[in-house]
This record gives sequence, structure tokens and C-alpha cells, in this order.
Amino acid sequence: MEKVIITLRGTPGDEAWCTRLRTDVARTLLDTGVPGLAINVRDAAVTESLMTLTTLDPPVIAFVSMWTPQCYGTQIHTATTLLSELCDQVAAYLVTESVPLTPPRTDPGERTPGFANVALLRRPAEMDEATWLARWHDDHTQVAIDTQSTFGYTQNAVVRALTDDAPAISAIVEELFPIEATADLHAFFGAADDDDLNDRMARMVASTSAFGANRDVDTVPTSRYVLRTPFAPADTLQP
Repeated sequence: MEKVIITLRGTPGDEAWCTRLRTDVARTLLDTGVPGLAINVRDAAVTESLMTLTTLDPPVIAFVSMWTPQCYGTQIHTATTLLSELCDQVAAYLVTESVPLTPPRTDPGERTPGFANVALLRRPAEMDEATWLARWHDDHTQVAIDTQSTFGYTQNAVVRALTDDAPAISAIVEELFPIEATADLHAFFGAADDDDLNDRMARMVASTSAFGANRDVDTVPTSRYVLRTPFAPADTLQP
């Protein structure tokens, strides 16, 4: 089983576009027989989020995560071909998934509570991969959990790009936050007061700076929809 994340870039879609992506388009992708499918889309519920950083032009407006027997097979080819008709640019990445904090289970197609902040990380050129991974995985993971109000945390280290001209990305990180965190730093960091907020932010900045995640990063607020999961009993999967 392999996990592939596909980024969609372009002008943010209207609500009709967002709905079509997670319904009609999702059903077409499910029909390919993929064991797992999740869609993150920047829709009206999150579009005004303060937690938005953009280096890519045009920006990422959605993510499609697929679990497949073959990253080079027909399921991914079908997906990239279909999705390229919906936006300006599609890029697919083979990733390895770590889940330090398991997201809550939802019914197929149901919106996950809160919102998913998805970050695109780039390893600094001056830092070797082993050091970068150790500082991210071993040192930073617990800091991120301790200093923020996350209730779901998925780390996807990029193995390689699967499409031509894909922007260089080292990791794709998805963190789930309460919806209040789109507009309130105290809610984002789970801080009790200003002093607590300043302490949590300082610890977070120090930790991210150690592996270069304080710069050259995109963060995309999204609504998260899980259509099919490869980790559930077969009778819970969407047909």
C-alpha cells in the first residue's frame, strides 16, 4: 500500500467548485477502486483563516490523498488526469505517513470537525536529510502537540514527485484544530492567557527554526473530508 498526495493549485474555487470536488469528483476517484481517499479543500468555512502562508503562485487550493497498491498505476494516472481539468496545476507526491495524533473517525464524506491546516515544508539546502528528519520527527513532534490545540496530526515525508514540474516539497503536514483557531491565536495555541500564548509561540518558533520550518513554508487552511479509509473494516467503506 502506498500513499500519494496530489496538490491542486489555482484561483480558489467558489462553493460549487469545492462541493463538486468532494462529491462528484470524489465518486469518480472512488470508482477506480482506491483503498483510501481523503479530500482537503479551501472552502468558505476556512478561507478567511489567519493561519495562511503562501509562497507558491498560484497557491494550493486543495489536496487529494489517495492510498493505492501502485503509485505508478492507473488509479493515480486517472486521478491526475481528472484533477488537472479542475485547476491550473496538479502535482502528485509519493509520501510516507506518520500519525503522531490520530484524527477522529468520521462517517464517509462527512466533514471533519474544526479545520485542517496543511503545511508544505522544504528542507534547507544546508541541512542534510538525516539531521532534518531527526529534528522534525524526534525533536519537534511533541513540541507541536504540547504547544498547540491540535486534535489530529499527520506527517507525510515526501519520497519523490510523481508528476513533471512538481514544486520541490520535502513534507506535507496536516494538523487539525478547533474552528475557532481560524481567527484566534489563543484558540490556535490553546493558550489560557497572553503570557501562556507568548510562551507557547516562543517554544514553537524555536522548535521550527531548528529544522527550517519557520521559513519558505506554505500553510493552507482546509476543510477535511475522508471518503474511504484503508484502515477501517470493509463494511464501513463507502461503496
